[in-house]
Amino acid sequence: MSVNPYKIIEEPILTEKSVNLKELNKYMFKVSDDANKISIKQAVEQLFKVKVSDVRIVNTKPKKVRVGRSEGYRSGWKKAIVTLKEGKIDYTSIKK
Repeated sequence: MSVNPYKIIEEPILTEKSVNLKELNKYMFKVSDDANKISIKQAVEQLFKVKVSDVRIVNTKPKKVRVGRSEGYRSGWKKAIVTLKEGKIDYTSIKK
């Protein structure tokens, strides 16, 4: 049973920290909440045609937000830091 890799990897994370990690051959992605390291590795290899050496997962907690008098929570999410053996990822090369 193969899972659609577009359902596992939701979007790349493009922040100052993630751009600096590209020099170390590491890339950040927002991933689905039920994804694990093995499924993330397979999805990245299938989408970008590269070899993955390591996957680290970070669960970000929900944060309290306030707009005027209203208080609530921004939803938490899961991100993956993927280390490549060789090659580079071009985000514009994938097609849905």
